[in-house]
Amino acid sequence: MQKQLVATLLAALLLVSLRAQDKKLKSLMEDAADAKAAFLKQDESLSKFFKQAAGYVIFPNVGKGGLGIGGASGHGILYEKGVAAGRANFVQVTIGLQAGGQAYREVIFFEGHEQLNRFKENKFEFSAQASAVAVSSGVAANAKYNEGVAVFTMAKKGLMYEASLGGQKFKYEPL
Repeated sequence: MQKQLVATLLAALLLVSLRAQDKKLKSLMEDAADAKAAFLKQDESLSKFFKQAAGYVIFPNVGKGGLGIGGASGHGILYEKGVAAGRANFVQVTIGLQAGGQAYREVIFFEGHEQLNRFKENKFEFSAQASAVAVSSGVAANAKYNEGVAVFTMAKKGLMYEASLGGQKFKYEPL
């Protein structure tokens, strides 16, 4: 009787855990869809990247802060040809002249399957030389891929002054 009660409790805990994970994933996917709409509303010329890229990852809520030493992190959804394929997250560490905090959105486009597969194999990271384009109306019309990758960001709130060095490390998990 006691073993049956323990098994029932464990099964119930597992179901609650799975539902919580499903709810988090659903919320993240909704946030990613909202972020994509916001990017396109801000700059319609981004539609060419969304249509032509082998894949892209949207981080709808990135938090960043620092004072001398800084960091950022975010969770997102990877899309292949417009279809959700997996979850992604990243961590960034920076050092240098910096102060403040901000929240922003980020989208990374992969021009070809080679870059996309590197991301999916967790072999993708940005160094200090990587640069992102801040989205404003029409800016994407002249933007180009750099080594098969194009990055766009959109500020949400906050203020950050920064002249620092660092890098971003990404992790991918299929759905």
